[in-house]
Amino acid sequence: MTSRFGLSVALATPFDGDGNIAIEAMIAQARRSLAAGCSSVTLFGTTGEGSSIGNGERERVLAAFLDAGIAPGNIIVGVLVDAAEDAAMQAGQALSRGARNILLAPPSYFKNVSDDGVFQWFSAVFALLGDKARDIIVYNLPSVTMVPLSVSLIGRLRTAFPHIVTGVKDSSGDWPYTEALLEAHSDLIILVGDERHLARAVRLGGQGAISGMANFVPHELKPMAEEGKDDSRVADFVLELLKHPVVPAVKAMVARTTSEETWIAVRPPLTSISGEARAQLALAFDTLFRSKAA
Repeated sequence: MTSRFGLSVALATPFDGDGNIAIEAMIAQARRSLAAGCSSVTLFGTTGEGSSIGNGERERVLAAFLDAGIAPGNIIVGVLVDAAEDAAMQAGQALSRGARNILLAPPSYFKNVSDDGVFQWFSAVFALLGDKARDIIVYNLPSVTMVPLSVSLIGRLRTAFPHIVTGVKDSSGDWPYTEALLEAHSDLIILVGDERHLARAVRLGGQGAISGMANFVPHELKPMAEEGKDDSRVADFVLELLKHPVVPAVKAMVARTTSEETWIAVRPPLTSISGEARAQLALAFDTLFRSKAA
C-alpha cells in the first residue's frame, strides 16, 4: 500500500417496495460518502446485509456502480458465505472488475471449529481464486459469525499467503484483542469496526476503518480514522445504536439524514426498528451532535 487505508463507508443497501435493491439510491449514497471524505465504499458487508444479497444482485449492483463512474479502486466488496466455492466466485467476480479489496469473513454455519479448519477453508478459497487472489482483508466478527480469528491464525494466514492476505478488519469490540493484533501484525492493514476503539487503534498503527456509522457521520469519523483523533460523541452514539438491532438502526439514521424513507426497509430475516425506536435514536443524535456542535 502506498497510502493509508483511511475511512471506508460500510454502505447500507436500500430496498424498494418490492424488496429489490434500489440501485440508484445506493449509488447516490456512495457518491455522498466519497464526497464527504470516505476513501472507498464497501459493498455487501454486514451493514449492507451482504449475506442476504444474491450472486446475480451483486453482479448487477457492481456493474451499475462502475457504469455510474465510481472507480473500481474505490470499491471494496464483502463476502459472507460458507461454501469455499461460493466465496471464491463472489470474490473473483469483484476482483475481475478491479475492486480494491475483498472483505472476507470466515464460514459461520458450523460453530466451535478449530483454527486448523478455518485456515484450511481460507486456503481452499485462495486456491479456487488462483491468479485472481489478491488484497484480501479477513473479517473478524465473532459476535455474528461465532468464529473468531485468533491472532495466531492471522499469523498463519499472512505467512502462508503473504501477497494475498493484506489486512484484517476487527469488529470484535474486544480492545485487548485489537491491541494484540496491532502489536503482532503492524505491517498488515488493521482496520477497526468498533468506532469506540477506532482513534486509539489508529494511534497505535491502525490504518483506518470500514464503518457503518460513516453512512451518516462521515465528517466526524474521518479525523478518527485518519489521524487518531478522539470524538466522544461518536463513542456515545455507538452505545445508543447498540440498544437496538444495529443494521436496522443504522439504516434508520440514513433515512433520517437523507430524508428518504426507502432506507428504513431491511431484508428478511431482519426487521425494521419501530417508529418509537427511530425517534429515540434521533433524539440521542441531536443531543450529542447538534447540541455539542452549537
